[in-house]
Amino acid sequence: MFARSSREDQLAAYVIREHHAGRKLDEILADPYIRNRASELERRRLLERADIIKAVGEDTTRSTAGD
Repeated sequence: MFARSSREDQLAAYVIREHHAGRKLDEILADPYIRNRASELERRRLLERADIIKAVGEDTTRSTAGD
């Protein structure tokens, strides 16, 4: 129904890459790179993407399993 934009895909890839590098999600979303390229609504939509939810969930599970 709604087509994803290339820009949204690039932002999602950035969020996933930075989260895999160990950064917290709220820190990434406050990043100038994200804030300059996405409105508040677009940033919220990023959090609804299956690829971001999966990546954050896997990282969280992995980090808690290591504790």
